[in-house]
Amino acid sequence: MKELQELARTLLADGEVELVIGWEEGRRGARPAFITSPDDADRLIFDARCVHNLATYLSPRRPQVTRLGKLALVVKGCDVKAVAGLLREEQLSSDRLVLIGVRCGGVFEEPALKDPAQPTSETVAPRCYGCDNREPARVAYLLGEPQPEPPMPATTIDDRVAMLDALSPDERWQFWTDQFSKCVRCYACRQVCPLCVCEQCIADKTMPQWIETASHPRGNLAWNLIRALHLAGRCVGCGECERFCPVDIPLSLLNRKVQQIVEERFDYVVSDDPERPAPIGDYRPDDQEEFIK
Repeated sequence: MKELQELARTLLADGEVELVIGWEEGRRGARPAFITSPDDADRLIFDARCVHNLATYLSPRRPQVTRLGKLALVVKGCDVKAVAGLLREEQLSSDRLVLIGVRCGGVFEEPALKDPAQPTSETVAPRCYGCDNREPARVAYLLGEPQPEPPMPATTIDDRVAMLDALSPDERWQFWTDQFSKCVRCYACRQVCPLCVCEQCIADKTMPQWIETASHPRGNLAWNLIRALHLAGRCVGCGECERFCPVDIPLSLLNRKVQQIVEERFDYVVSDDPERPAPIGDYRPDDQEEFIK
């Protein structure tokens, strides 16, 4: 994308930013790129292979990035929601960030495809169907031509959640017990999530120890459920946790179910507006608290 390359080159040459984070060609498709010199701006690309949520590099848990100075971040619409979450929770200062929005017609489920063509129902990431933010708002620059609506995958995430909801409680319990039993506690889901920002994760605390560290059913269940609850009203549905899971636990289904409950219970959908309060971190005097027995 020449437009993106020229903008990045100008921002770096003029000293407006010290770093541009975007995507580049890699040995296995698109990969994150860190551009610090105007001469390297030609490495930047954007197409349907650019699946990564680059907002994860803004997390205060990554001082090796934040200490590089003011940066520009290339974002899709779903990525902007993650940036808004970090701003909302005061994990990020907007005066150290320039957002470059790219219009998006959906991305592949995996970045390792060599063909940057438009996604099809077989290759599109399920999270892209029904996207409400294909033209990122609240960005300093918006690039690219208007894109068509992403195609509908064979099975959407909501379809899969509905199928689980149709099971009996015992059947659902067995499904998730089987899935969580595969967890090896590598914490890849935590490391890639842009909203996992705790200085010390509850899974790492030993005094007291809240979650057993061994990868057995009891500790695995506690870890995965607590992480899902900590993302209630915060998860942007980027699907990076599931994509990085080495044992293919369908974490997107768990996160999506929690999103549905938050929307029903609090009338809240994750927003790209950092000024809009989220259920976690907000207090309403008229909350009936009917769930407290």
